[in-house]
Amino acid sequence: MPENATRKYKFSWDMLGDLKAGRPNLGPMMRLEVYRLMQYSFRDVIETRHGADEADRIFYEAGFLAGMEFYDNLIGPQEDINNFIKKLQSVLKEMGIGILRVEEADLDNGRITVTVSEDLDCSGLPDTGLELCTFDEGFISALLYGFTGKSFTVKEVDCWCTGDRTCRFAAHVNEA
Repeated sequence: MPENATRKYKFSWDMLGDLKAGRPNLGPMMRLEVYRLMQYSFRDVIETRHGADEADRIFYEAGFLAGMEFYDNLIGPQEDINNFIKKLQSVLKEMGIGILRVEEADLDNGRITVTVSEDLDCSGLPDTGLELCTFDEGFISALLYGFTGKSFTVKEVDCWCTGDRTCRFAAHVNEA
């Protein structure tokens, strides 16, 4: 962004608003199709204008921003990996985001592999042969950064849209 440009929508947790006041009849829940309508229409416009690689980068960065805010506002500091995972699983399930499972957690060597079933982004979509959960990669990266203070690269290695029935993410610490 140019130096003299003014930002209109710098994200903060406050932008989520007071849902009780703003939606007294409908409440905080909505249909999944609405979330996907917004996500995939944004992605289509960004990809059309800037290409698939840039769209992936933007979605990863947006996921990272969302994950940092999510960690700060809903997870918070945890004593150990077990408490972190337990709290994260609980919040993700309670909010209907997905069902998190840990397949491998070797933080001493900077690796963790997780699956997210029934996730918001792709569960139930047709098999496209493409991993679609780039936003989730950034989101998980931020959650791991929040817990460990270390930078992780997260890559989706299995996806509903590649014929798997859960999304699998491999994360590793970035070398300094």
